[in-house]
Amino acid sequence: VHLQESGGDSVQAGGSLTLSCVASGATDRSVRMAWFRQRLRQDPGAVAHIYVADGTSSYVDSVEGRFTISRDYAKNTLYLQMRDLKREDSAMYYCAAAPTYAADWHDRFGYAYWGQGTQVRVST
Repeated sequence: VHLQESGGDSVQAGGSLTLSCVASGATDRSVRMAWFRQRLRQDPGAVAHIYVADGTSSYVDSVEGRFTISRDYAKNTLYLQMRDLKREDSAMYYCAAAPTYAADWHDRFGYAYWGQGTQVRVST
């Protein structure tokens, strides 16, 4: 499975962005997908998660109500709609896919496939 993110940009606080992640290859192997972000000198942290089968989604508290994860099955594309962006949302954003279910969707080691990342910068 190959994942390619796009959509990162520099925006003002309060603005919006939509990130995309196009999946190719054996995409039917993924049972769940997620967005992670990595700030400078920090480990990647989970942001949002979605089950491929039914679209059930989950979010970390810091983005709940501001971010929306979704998937277009026809386009094999995962999205992350972000609004009311804050400076602390600045990070490299990665999409990830997993061929198996896991107890904790926040655990980055549960994902076998990763994209190269797309940079989001939020300025005040």
